[in-house]
Parts: sequence; structure tokens; C-alpha cells
Amino acid sequence: MKIIQAYKEDGKEWEYFQQKATLKNPLVLVFGNRYLLEKSEIIENIRAEFPYENIVFGSTAGEILCCHVNDNSISVTVIEFENATYKVERENILDFNKNAVELGRSLYGKMPKDNLKHLFVLSEGSFVNGSSLINGLETNLNSSLSITGGMCGDDARFEKTVASFKENPKEGEVILIGFYGESLEISFASFGGWIPFGPERIITRSEGNILYEIDGQPALDLYKKYLGEKSNELPQASLLYPLNVTPDGKKDPVVRTILNINDEDQSMILAGDVPVNSRVQLMMASVDGIAQGAQTAANLAMTKRKNKPELALLVSCIGRKLVMNQRVEEEVEQVREVVGDKVPLAGFYSYGEMAPFNGSTSCELHNQTMTLTLISE
Repeated sequence: MKIIQAYKEDGKEWEYFQQKATLKNPLVLVFGNRYLLEKSEIIENIRAEFPYENIVFGSTAGEILCCHVNDNSISVTVIEFENATYKVERENILDFNKNAVELGRSLYGKMPKDNLKHLFVLSEGSFVNGSSLINGLETNLNSSLSITGGMCGDDARFEKTVASFKENPKEGEVILIGFYGESLEISFASFGGWIPFGPERIITRSEGNILYEIDGQPALDLYKKYLGEKSNELPQASLLYPLNVTPDGKKDPVVRTILNINDEDQSMILAGDVPVNSRVQLMMASVDGIAQGAQTAANLAMTKRKNKPELALLVSCIGRKLVMNQRVEEEVEQVREVVGDKVPLAGFYSYGEMAPFNGSTSCELHNQTMTLTLISE
């Protein structure tokens, strides 16, 4: 595997981490600030600097490259596989009347199945229900096949996200990358480091990812009481106080970030499903707890590996970034210490992370986690 990484801050020249070279039929991952990805002159510059066919674009809430976290930049990772191969497919949620399940089924149906080892998802992040997308992808999925990935971001604005494959970035795109080959070794893990607090309550009314009532009370009203003065800063303030949700009949909780609120019906729109009868608690975190969570994720991803990873794809949550603030690079450094300082790191801060629970292959949508995908061939 050959990898070249570079980044460009707005108005500046490209900075490379390896010697600039031409690679053969590489997969090119471009993560960047949404405002930059919407500028045609920026896209033209990227295509001129990296004149390859298979370019995947995604907007972020922060770009991860090497052990740095950048804002208002473009980060590029160019990957040439020596033994493995890859295939990229795309669909747009607007072509499916925003039905993420149907989109997921269609997208996986387009993917060749022979020697398929792993799927990586890069999804629109502002209105796609990530849980439903995963359900669609897994409808006819081989039980041994794993899925990881994330939902695009837009800093802490929550206005819109953009993504694309080959085309210029636009709204509604969901990209699926399939990795193929007997020599591939792909491991993954996801961990948070957030702590539940307050009483455990029951979700009494919800529809998909819209939460209406907790313990028979309007969900938003109850949430505002907990936040106090910070409730005036919703929905951004909710990134610091997500919900710990344990669906009925399941032992493993998932964390849910609140993407938006509706004052008229006192509901909250979350990044993934919040089923009725789920147990729910508020959560909070410290900088040290989040950094430790990233280290735990890295240790889990490395546990059963036979070979050293050659690339680490990191998807972390915007909420973690806001809590850590100036210390945000500490969680990336924790990952680097575990996977090895020679391993190229690439990724982004997201509106949702996708990975199975530890020990499982069934994918889940997570919020507020550090999610890793480690690849070698």
C-alpha cells in the first residue's frame, strides 16, 4: 500500500506529509470544510493537484490528518493498493424521498460481492437517518461482512453537509466504498468515554429518530429543565449533553446527539433511532475522559490484528471536539500512540459514526465516539 497525504489551508499552498508522487489508480479521500468544498475554484485546484478518477469528497466538522486536527482546510489522502482492490458506488437520498432504508438496499445491491471484505460509508449528515441507512445496507448483508464509516459534518453550524464521488460535492449524497482481496486485514472499534448522569427514564413516544416524550412528558421540555440557562443555546448546547439510549431487549447502549429541536411540538430530532421503551439518560464528559476513550478504541481495534495497520481511518464526533476545544489533538495523539507513529492517520469530525459494537459484526450508528477502521493488505 502506498499513501500520499497533503492538506491545504484556505489561501495557502499544498503541504505534503510524504514526497509528492504519481500513484496508480488510487482511491482519493478528500475531507474539507463545507464552505471550501462549495467553491468551484477550490475543487478545480484539488483536481489539478490530484488528477485521478476515483475521488471521494466529504464535508466535515474538522479534518484529521497525521496527528493534526485542522479547521477551514482541505485534507487529501491518496491510497494505492498493491494487492487489494476497491469499488465505489453512490446514491442520493433525495432520489428516494429521503427513505434511507431504500437507499441503503439499493446502494449495497450495486456493490459486487465476490471477495468483498469490508464496506466504508460516507453519508450526508444533516437529514439522513443513519440508523435507517445501516438497516438498509444490512438487509441482505453477509453476516461476516463488516461496515464502518461516518456522517459528514458542517462544523457546529448544522446548516447542510455535502459529499460526492467523482462529481462536485452536493447535498444528499451517500457514498459506499467496498474493499476487496484475500490479503486485506481490516479491524475496527468504537468507544466514547462519556458518563451517564441523572435518573434513568423511559422513552414513551418516538417515531424513528424523532423523540417526543420521555416518561410521558414532552421530551424537549424535560431536556431544557436539565440544561437550565444553557437551553437558550440549543441545539448546539446539546452536543455537550447527549443521550445514552439502551433499546428495549438490548444490553449495549448507544449515544444519540440531538441534531435539531422543534419548539412547536416539544420534540427533538436525533442523529439515529430512539425506539419506544428504550431506557435513556443524559451524559456528560471531561477532556481526560474523551482522550482515554480514544485510547480505548485504538486498543480494541488493535487487539486481534495479525499485521500492523498501514492506514487508520478516524471518525470522531463534533461533540467531542467541542468539549476538548484547544486540546482536541490529544485524542488523535492517543490513537497514534497505540497504532504506531508510522501509520498514516486520516479522517474527520462527524455528525455520526458507524461501527459494530466490540465483538460483533452488526453495525450501529453511534454519536460522541471515536471510531477507527485499521487497514492493511
